[in-house]
Amino acid sequence: MKYRKSYRTKKKRSVWVILKNKFFWLGFFILAVINGLIYLFIFSSVFQIKDIQISGAEKSPAQEIKDIISANSKNIFLTNFEAISKNLLEKYPQIANITFKRNLPDRISAQIEERKPIAVFCRPVFEPFLMFFNKSQAKECYFLDKQGIIFEKANDQVEGLLVFNAKSAISKFNLGQEIINKDYLAKVLEINSQLEKDIKIKEALLISENRLNIKTSEGWEIYFNPKKDLNWQIEEIKILLEQKISPGNRENLEYVDLRFEKIYIYPENR
Repeated sequence: MKYRKSYRTKKKRSVWVILKNKFFWLGFFILAVINGLIYLFIFSSVFQIKDIQISGAEKSPAQEIKDIISANSKNIFLTNFEAISKNLLEKYPQIANITFKRNLPDRISAQIEERKPIAVFCRPVFEPFLMFFNKSQAKECYFLDKQGIIFEKANDQVEGLLVFNAKSAISKFNLGQEIINKDYLAKVLEINSQLEKDIKIKEALLISENRLNIKTSEGWEIYFNPKKDLNWQIEEIKILLEQKISPGNRENLEYVDLRFEKIYIYPENR
């Protein structure tokens, strides 16, 4: 009995020592604060998203975008904006970028950057019925942005935009896809910019990486090699337009080939 009494006494004393230890209470306080903060930031309604603001959506469906964001976001701190952004970019090809911003305690804003058309891309569509009656191949045309990405089917109002034509039909084709390398595209736009005062370019035909056919509004073509010195080729065609193939000499002109050291003009004026 004495042993038991002694053991209980020691146990009470050890508990009392723990309760009197300031580090115990400090640890208890810190743990309580951490639990309180976890509840406040994660489980309480204070930081649950209550308002979503969408800006920059001119052609994109703002309400649909808002609904998608709302369905995938609850807590302002735990919402995975990267995953939401990826989902929206896949669903809406006309959107180039989305920037999210947290507005504490319960609002988020989404700034949408839409793609701007700088050209039109057309591809052949094999429709035998149409080809038989129209004696021409049907085409599908899409707006093209500065990154070479097609994002929207083009209507008839494409005036003022350079038209790119693919040589053959493309089997796999999705909106939001890079259809023209952006560096290649930049070179074609540079040609158009440099020559717009001298001639009007009607369309660009993508033959290969080493050959680009530019068709003028007068019907004749210019063959460029995008892999070679483009500035030299542009300067040469400018000189030719001024000295050798002036407007009065272009009636029967078919093409000017700038791809080689020697420039070929067909048919050559004599």
